[in-house]
Amino acid sequence: MRIGELSQETGVSVRALRYYEEEGLIRPARSANGYREFGDGAVEAVRQIRGMIESGLPTRIIREILPYLDGPAALMPEVPCAYMLGEVARQRDLLDQRIRSLTGNRDALDVYLRAARSAAVTADTAA
Repeated sequence: MRIGELSQETGVSVRALRYYEEEGLIRPARSANGYREFGDGAVEAVRQIRGMIESGLPTRIIREILPYLDGPAALMPEVPCAYMLGEVARQRDLLDQRIRSLTGNRDALDVYLRAARSAAVTADTAA
């Protein structure tokens, strides 16, 4: 699949896909004419990358952890880098903070929707 097709399939812009390639997040093959050729797993990989970026993970962390997400446990280094362990733990804590914040925002929207719907029903029955 070419980059335009991958873009259409995933909803990720061609520009972003090129950026992912520059960052080493995806590695397409090149055809004889130089076009990027993406394999069968590219759609899922791009969706996974997009989800991690949208959750706030920096590409440097994504690049390090991506190989371990779907691969065999044998890919895990025997002695993980202390710096990377600290960075991943810090990003996980930030993600937890975002989740708490998003949950609070969702709960506030639920309260608003219940009140607004109740007011709408009351207004409809009064009319």
